Amino acid sequence: MPIYEYVCKDCKKHFEVLTTSSGVTETVKCPECKSLDVKKTISTSNFRIGSGRPTIPSGALSGCSSKSGFS
Repeated sequence: MPIYEYVCKDCKKHFEVLTTSSGVTETVKCPECKSLDVKKTISTSNFRIGSGRPTIPSGALSGCSSKSGFS
């Protein structure tokens, strides 16, 4: 499922929305002020292309639970 980033035009809050991959257009509203006047923004990627292998940013995995199976 893709994650899209938005900014609310009313209260200026930045937020992310996890959407379904079915292609159905969903109504997106600001979680802060409930406004429907939101704009999709360009998000930055979490990997770099060019070194021949993906690079995970420093600290990206630091939030994993000890029970998640990742260390």
